[in-house]
Amino acid sequence: MSELLNFQISEGVGVITLNRPDKLNAFTPEMLERWLEALETTRVSDDVRVVVITGTGRAFTTGGDIGGFDSSASQTPAEMSHYLTQGSQRLIRKITEIEKPVIAALNGFATGGGLDIALACDLRYSADTARFAETYARMGLIPGMGGAWLLPRIVGVARAYEMFWSCDWVDAQEAERIGLVSRVFPEAELLDNTLTFARKVAAGAPLSIRNIKKLIRQGLQTDLSSALDIVAATMPVVRTSEDHQEAIAAFREKRSPVFKGR
Repeated sequence: MSELLNFQISEGVGVITLNRPDKLNAFTPEMLERWLEALETTRVSDDVRVVVITGTGRAFTTGGDIGGFDSSASQTPAEMSHYLTQGSQRLIRKITEIEKPVIAALNGFATGGGLDIALACDLRYSADTARFAETYARMGLIPGMGGAWLLPRIVGVARAYEMFWSCDWVDAQEAERIGLVSRVFPEAELLDNTLTFARKVAAGAPLSIRNIKKLIRQGLQTDLSSALDIVAATMPVVRTSEDHQEAIAAFREKRSPVFKGR
């Protein structure tokens, strides 16, 4: 798709690889557009059941490349706000629009907006050499890509305050301990292990996988009674699906099911 970003689909997994290692995978407007295009393809393509986002070099991404964007010094407040909503925030919105599992394979350090992008993913797997920091306060800024909403829901409010206010680095082992990442692997084994898990998920029933993700996300924003009502409304969709019938047949015939997502 672009030398700035590689996109491949194999075995039900769409892999987006940020490929600007000399700039720590900070993204330019052009790179952002290519990224959005790749994400939209994963969202609508039946060939993609799981999405993996990773990077090349020693960083996952540091977020938007300040040097690649127009200077904001002469912008009005309204122009700044518009620039943000029509720029990097579109990336966060697009990731959260995807009903399929989205996994960040954190090959290296992620800071500021780059970490916020990882937070928007459903799972974060990390190389043992990776480090993370929310560096906005050091720059006299605030999280512009949803970090103040996402981080407290992942690590808790108090820990989020500490990370945002101190701007301190969190290494991979500490990140796993506080729940910032789910698993830590040796750097050389990160992508292989991430893809192994992604392929396992991709082999599952797509309607089930997507609806479980939806139920969890909706459940975090509602009460138990409402969550149970949503389950009752969703259950007929999966119980009457071809995939459910295939699962029953495969169980009886002692074979692996072949799911088609319908």
